[in-house]
Amino acid sequence: MPGTTGERAFRLFNRSTWPEARRIADILRKETIGGVLLLVAAVAALIWANSPWATAYQDLRAIEVGPAALHLNLDLATWAADGLLAIFFFVAGLELKREFVAGDLRDVRRAVVPVAAAVGGVVAPALVYLAIAGPAAAEGWAIPTATDIAFALAVLAVIGRSLPDALRTFLLTLAVVDDLIAILIIATFYTSQLALLPLVGALVPLVVFAVLVRRGVRAWWSLLPLAFACWALVHASGVHATVAGVMLALTVPVLSRSTSDGPGPAEHFEHRFRPLSAGVAVPVFAFFSAGVGLGGLAGLADSLSDPVAMGVVAGLLVGKPVGILAATWLVARFTRADLDEGLAWIDMVGLAILAGIGFTVSLLIGELAFGAGEGDARVKIAVLAGSLSAALVATVILRLRARVYRRIHLSETADSDHDGIPDLYQRP
Repeated sequence: MPGTTGERAFRLFNRSTWPEARRIADILRKETIGGVLLLVAAVAALIWANSPWATAYQDLRAIEVGPAALHLNLDLATWAADGLLAIFFFVAGLELKREFVAGDLRDVRRAVVPVAAAVGGVVAPALVYLAIAGPAAAEGWAIPTATDIAFALAVLAVIGRSLPDALRTFLLTLAVVDDLIAILIIATFYTSQLALLPLVGALVPLVVFAVLVRRGVRAWWSLLPLAFACWALVHASGVHATVAGVMLALTVPVLSRSTSDGPGPAEHFEHRFRPLSAGVAVPVFAFFSAGVGLGGLAGLADSLSDPVAMGVVAGLLVGKPVGILAATWLVARFTRADLDEGLAWIDMVGLAILAGIGFTVSLLIGELAFGAGEGDARVKIAVLAGSLSAALVATVILRLRARVYRRIHLSETADSDHDGIPDLYQRP
């Protein structure tokens, strides 16, 4: 019979349970709001950086704050990239761990599609970039490999409010795995000088943090100093400080010690810190990173004609969707799986192109690869151009399917007995 659990097991996009679907919906709402703030911050930075007051913007980025005795007298742009994005990766780490322990990724059949798609969405854009930029600019290979879930959801909020839950969940899960790959890339390939003593020292506050959290301590005033100490030591080691966010997140248990304790520690911290990540950390980073002088139409054309810039744009707009689609098709081919009822491969095309929006982490990796200067400015322009192009193309494709999505959305939200749980989730 259609709709049975046995048949759904062979579909690429199985429906989640109602509690999981409700949790994901809450995450998507918060990330959508964060995406809007991110876009506002990025546009404000671009306008300021191309105004007569552009020097004031650069001066603001260069203001140094922090204790010099601890070698933390960093400029605001660095604090945004190394400090605030550690919060972003902390939340990403919590979500990743929860997905593998209690979410969709604990089931191999459910995990194989987004994991394979994420891997394909990293390998293909890297190869496209290298083919265009050449070996002379090989250090930038990872720039077009990331998906910015907040930016993508902001686009969906405008053009895809009725996008089926299966596609939204797939996009979120792909982005979670994508974030894990991104942090591994940053830690492995963008650590130029490694100081072992601070890195080993970071294990001390990390272990104490883990012990306290596992004993049920949730008070911020007892955990924050340990988290900051771990972050500072990782920063001093030469490993990018955002790695500390993931390290801390992976020590947090997912499940409560008893059913009476309420949500597990990972869900508790995620609920607390996601608004801070989506509403403050990422938009502030975008504000300090997206401000680049375009130099008018001539300057823009000159920047985008650079091989590195062309490689980044092609990686985001072509490589990312090709990698995701190829990996997804291979999974379907070898597992003989079908798309969920009502969906077609054109939906996957639109979603894969939407995943080519690689804003936040792409800008971060661009700074790590090329540092400050003309090369970094061209990378920023390329990331903005590639992400905007991906958003526009995905908008056109997804809008063509708007009527189908509305019909699926109505079936997914129908609640004939008015008990707060859609009928779809109460079928055997």
